[in-house]
Amino acid sequence: MKTIFDKSTRDELIYRINLLHENSKPQWGKMNVYQMVKHCRLWEEMVLGRVPFKRSLIGRIFGKIALKDLTKDDNPLRRNTPTSPEFKIADNNGDLASESEKWISLLEGHAHYSGDDFLHPFFGKVTREQTGYLSYKHTDHHLRQFGA
Repeated sequence: MKTIFDKSTRDELIYRINLLHENSKPQWGKMNVYQMVKHCRLWEEMVLGRVPFKRSLIGRIFGKIALKDLTKDDNPLRRNTPTSPEFKIADNNGDLASESEKWISLLEGHAHYSGDDFLHPFFGKVTREQTGYLSYKHTDHHLRQFGA
């Protein structure tokens, strides 16, 4: 399975991020390209422990089951998978290049990831191995969303 901790995988994702531009259109979902890039930047900040989020009640009930299902194979995330309210981006416009640079920098930070686990708002405690899979799958999902 692909993991964000593999340099060639990160390089592939960064290459795909660099394909995005102001006129990139989603193939599904409600976000525009700026909102998606900012959403992914926030998600990576959470993974790297820079921004903590509170656990959701539904996540406490079903999170572990969903995590196990997501990390069992290489299948991409399903289209229109729901997200936590904290990751929904209200601003429609912003500096796409700046957000992309921040996102890329965070992805590159996985080369030095030393965390054993982090607390995801829905899944709960996520191991290092699961973090690698989830971070890859999340990034891949949104790049596919925009045809990159």
